[in-house]
Amino acid sequence: MTANNFIYKQQIIGSRRFSNYFWAIAVSFGGVGFLLAGLSSYLHTNLLIVSDTSELQFIPQGIALTFYGVAGTLLASYLWLMIILNVGSGYNEFDKKKGKVTIYRQGFLGKNRKIELVYDIDDIQAIRAEIKEGLNPKRVLYLRVKPKRDIPLTSVGEPMPLSQLENQGAELARFLTVPLEGL
Repeated sequence: MTANNFIYKQQIIGSRRFSNYFWAIAVSFGGVGFLLAGLSSYLHTNLLIVSDTSELQFIPQGIALTFYGVAGTLLASYLWLMIILNVGSGYNEFDKKKGKVTIYRQGFLGKNRKIELVYDIDDIQAIRAEIKEGLNPKRVLYLRVKPKRDIPLTSVGEPMPLSQLENQGAELARFLTVPLEGL
């Protein structure tokens, strides 16, 4: 987060976070393992280091293992693609000199690869904090723009600590001289 008297910029972390790397590695190993187990039963040759599945009958066990292996490998490919493209990363820039707010995010593929929203600072009504506790907690800062449109400012994923959310919201509201709602 960088700030001076005229420009306030927040970096947003996208898909390149520890939890995504962990799940991509785990699903990759699982998918390839199931795929090799299914192929071992089809070829009657052991392709795995940890166990011998060449003696399994291909129908129905081998087909099921192969199906799960293909599904796991496809899911792992998707996760790695999300990490490589760093989907969701970007920045929020509030520029008082230009009188503009720029919200930029990396998208997936195609024409929506780069998402950039630009608003006038005069159109900003407030900074709104949404806090929901429970089994699936949610802690998000929103930029309220005329006419009552809320644009998320925080990254998706693990909820940020409440103190950090309050500090970030208060600092941004002070910089923009708008009210902070929801706390």
